[in-house]
Amino acid sequence: MNSLRNGAVVVLVLVAVVLQVAVLRYVSVDGVVPDLALLLVVAAGFVRGPHYAATLGFVAGLVLDLAPPADHVAGRWALALVVAGYLAGRVRLDARNSVPAALLAVAGCSFVASSIFALSGVVLGDDGLAAGQMLQVIVIGVVWDVLVAAVLLPPMTALLRRLRPARVAY
Repeated sequence: MNSLRNGAVVVLVLVAVVLQVAVLRYVSVDGVVPDLALLLVVAAGFVRGPHYAATLGFVAGLVLDLAPPADHVAGRWALALVVAGYLAGRVRLDARNSVPAALLAVAGCSFVASSIFALSGVVLGDDGLAAGQMLQVIVIGVVWDVLVAAVLLPPMTALLRRLRPARVAY
């Protein structure tokens, strides 16, 4: 049964990445789209905790790194979403009890993940943007993620709660 639940979560990751890359590009602002993979990882952090969310962040980030039209060194999104998932899991008790706290956590995770992605590009020598442009892209991404999270975070957390394995008493 756990493999079925894990398979369902992998399907959710694939759907999020496909929607992010293929569909949401039509509503981009300066080339920035809402990060559905990040929102799924943050929702997983709220529901299952930091270790599960970090693992899911690695998987979602790797899929995002390899999804066309990726033009960067693979692993940058994986690293960013691992950290974001871990952070979301660490604040899950506060975020589950308050909508403003959840949206603030999304904003923080979005900022951290986008910053890690941008700074890792500078360190690895990927052709990137100037510092001012990077900050503009990060701010647009945070705003997008918070706006979309206000709508999608409740159904994502509810779905991930349903996919959570039952606790077994020993």
